[in-house]
Amino acid sequence: MEKVKFNGNEFEVAGNFPKAGEKARDFNLTAQDLSQIKLDDFKGKRVVLNIFPSLDTDVCAASVRRFNQEAAGFDNTVVICVSMDLPFAASRFCVANGIENVITGSGFRSDFGDEYGVRLKTGPLYDLYARAVVVIDEDGRIKGSQLVEEITQEPDYEAVKKLLA
Repeated sequence: MEKVKFNGNEFEVAGNFPKAGEKARDFNLTAQDLSQIKLDDFKGKRVVLNIFPSLDTDVCAASVRRFNQEAAGFDNTVVICVSMDLPFAASRFCVANGIENVITGSGFRSDFGDEYGVRLKTGPLYDLYARAVVVIDEDGRIKGSQLVEEITQEPDYEAVKKLLA
């Protein structure tokens, strides 16, 4: 079982976080229009999962804005920003912030958090997601992943860009 920190305090994360070389687990997320988003929707493309607790925090919002900016330069790649935020909140955030290069996926009615090993089991953010990035290649294999040790910090964007180079 993995552990992450929130403001320096350690908390448990449910499930098994994906590692490089593993086959990516299918997922079922909810889009802003309430349609379903599945890994199979992106066969033949690279997928970056930007996973975080909530758009209502400064660090999470910053990561979505940064991935929106970076996504324009990623070839054959889809960036999905994943949280437990309801699709309606994600839609409002994207409109207000001019987010057009990434899509949002809500895990509010799925087991994504457990399947991808990011659901917080303990602490004040219980049942929200830890901060993580998972890069999936065109063949559906994990190319690399990062479970960010301290939730209040942004992920390593440069490491993601190197995986996609």
